[in-house]
Amino acid sequence: MTQFSILAMIARMGEANLRQLEDTLAMDQTTLTRSLSLLERDGVIGRVPHPDGRIKAMRLTPKGRRALKAARPLWAQAQGKVLRELGTQAWAGAQRRLAHVLHVALKKRGPSRGRRP
Repeated sequence: MTQFSILAMIARMGEANLRQLEDTLAMDQTTLTRSLSLLERDGVIGRVPHPDGRIKAMRLTPKGRRALKAARPLWAQAQGKVLRELGTQAWAGAQRRLAHVLHVALKKRGPSRGRRP
């Protein structure tokens, strides 16, 4: 799920740097860095030159676009199965609770390093 989420977010953004992905996916930097390294090693993402050499921007490679295209229907199938097994009310309740947990976690984490609230 983590790698799928990362690929989908990079695809949606066109290209993204570590901080953007960390903030958007609410993922800790260690996990994100490890996942990005694996995705880069597998050739599904590549680094993009950035005017500020300290920033590591990523973009999907052609292989990454193909992998995401193949994964999307499988992801939809898995979500459909969960929805069928839980039912729409339980699914909606789970989504609300998860959104609350995310909100609390983000609030507790505070603003990203180097950013003002």
